[in-house]
Amino acid sequence: MVPHNSPTVPTPTILPRPKRLTDSEQPIRFDRGFFLTSPGESGAIRAALAELPLSIHDHSPTEAAGLKVEIDPELALDGHQRPESYRLRIAPTGIEIEASDEAGAFYALKSLQALATVVGPESLELPQLTIEDWPDFPHRAVSLDVSRDKVPTMATLHALVDQLAGWKINQLQLYMEHVFAYAGHEEVWRNASAFTPEEIRALDHYCRERFIELVPNQNSLAHFHRWLKHDRYRPLSEVPAGIDHPFCKEPEPFSLCPTDPRSLELIGELYGQLLPNFSSKLIHVGLDEPMDLGTGRSSSACEERGKQRVFLEYLAGIRKLVHGHGRELQFWAEWILSYPEFVSELPKDVIAMAWGYEASHPFEAELELLSSAVSRHYVCPGTSSWNSIAGRTSNALANLLRAGKLGRAAGSEGYMITDWGDNGHWQPLPVSYAGFLMGASVAWNTSSTPTPAELAKALDASVFDDPAGVLGRVALALGDAHSTAKSKTINGSAPYFILHFADEPLPHERLPGLSIEGLEACRAAIDDAISPLTRTQSTNALAVDEFRWCADLMQTACELGIARLRSTGTRLGDLPQAERQKLASQLREHADRRRELWMERNRPGGLDDSIERFDRLIGLLR
Repeated sequence: MVPHNSPTVPTPTILPRPKRLTDSEQPIRFDRGFFLTSPGESGAIRAALAELPLSIHDHSPTEAAGLKVEIDPELALDGHQRPESYRLRIAPTGIEIEASDEAGAFYALKSLQALATVVGPESLELPQLTIEDWPDFPHRAVSLDVSRDKVPTMATLHALVDQLAGWKINQLQLYMEHVFAYAGHEEVWRNASAFTPEEIRALDHYCRERFIELVPNQNSLAHFHRWLKHDRYRPLSEVPAGIDHPFCKEPEPFSLCPTDPRSLELIGELYGQLLPNFSSKLIHVGLDEPMDLGTGRSSSACEERGKQRVFLEYLAGIRKLVHGHGRELQFWAEWILSYPEFVSELPKDVIAMAWGYEASHPFEAELELLSSAVSRHYVCPGTSSWNSIAGRTSNALANLLRAGKLGRAAGSEGYMITDWGDNGHWQPLPVSYAGFLMGASVAWNTSSTPTPAELAKALDASVFDDPAGVLGRVALALGDAHSTAKSKTINGSAPYFILHFADEPLPHERLPGLSIEGLEACRAAIDDAISPLTRTQSTNALAVDEFRWCADLMQTACELGIARLRSTGTRLGDLPQAERQKLASQLREHADRRRELWMERNRPGGLDDSIERFDRLIGLLR
């Protein structure tokens, strides 16, 4: 059919936003039939073509428009040849894509998919335009916490990979402490629904088909308490008797002893089992937050040589193991960055990962230090989803944007969006979508910032399938409702901390400025944020239920906080019995509903650990 001009309509928003887009006043309406003039051989390109709302023919039917996909390694845009770049032209005669490589062609097709508007059973509307596009960061990554306590099903991971690929993410890491099925170490992961080698190999293949590199990740010093609490591994710990740490209510051994040769022997064995399942030549070894370093079995060595030197010696041992497998090492740099005089002693070939999750985090100073010491580094902001229930929207967006601008200015080769599950992973997955999309947009194009309205619209189009344009706005608004409590919390929200620290006296250091007036305002903001949900037309019923659950739990948290602030006592037990029973009953309903929602996306391993935090609070109230 002959395409024809339609009335003027705004060009649909593409996120990540292209570098250059020129369009005409008139969109074009096509018959959905297109003649593919350059099909190519790539399975990934074929799969991306199949996802378009187009009828594509290998042989030209009468009057079908053309769709040409051409790979040109010499493609130059803005005077430069760049990996993953593309040019997309939409004209009355059809669609033409030129790309520097298959990944660029894949991303061009994803942009085309975002531009397409189905206007009838036989018709499709596209804007008449030319896009020239390329990424700012070569490596655009997501790190997903699968160890505290939520282990996604393979179906959930596949859906997430598809979504991230559409947002032009090209690297994925699954943060692991204990959830790989290491042979001979069954007592560590037996109840965790751990990933098998076969599952990881299948996921690696699934990612590669979508131009995503699946990077192995195994924390290798601290955050090893899931291992060290078992009698078999306790002798390897820095403090076998255990320490108080933020990730458990009871003292536990937390870090491996870096001066015990058996620590590296164990890590070497784990790498030997883990790494063969990944095609990536990278491995992230963690090494963050060794808070007990030098307080136990390594104390004499740390007194003699300095704990910074002991850390660097352990890093050198890990590096040797990694190089033995022909891999490159990524590690969290925050601990050594706190000792600037030692940063210059880092091995030059490691990839340092600078993380920070508040909007004001000093990335600029950290990246300047790393740039002077190592040749490769990533900047790593976060989604601000953890310790929050429904997220911290404004903090997340500011943190993600600022990290991108400073990382690019400092020459960071990678930008990694982190998503954690501290203290039981109470936030449902959709809470993180806005952060993933904002981060993906910044990593691709740091010079163009999506507005909250554009983020909401894109979420409704690509994730929530809500033609009414409701659920995206609800997600962002609910993620900001906590801020009306006026409690200047860090790394979490007031409603969450009210629940997490319910057994501790109020006022609490993690809840500065908490007041009855602020919590009443927060309750009103939660109602305002969630009330439009009655008008949603989203086909993603699970996400709708998850946001309702978030709002209900936040309301109970505010109610608990108000009751405690009104009480003459400072502890939970000082509340009147009837009030305690009412709150306990509400929390039991939330916990039971949480079990149901959890199982829709995740494996059973870790669920009891997450729910135990509800049970503990319910027990204190009763």
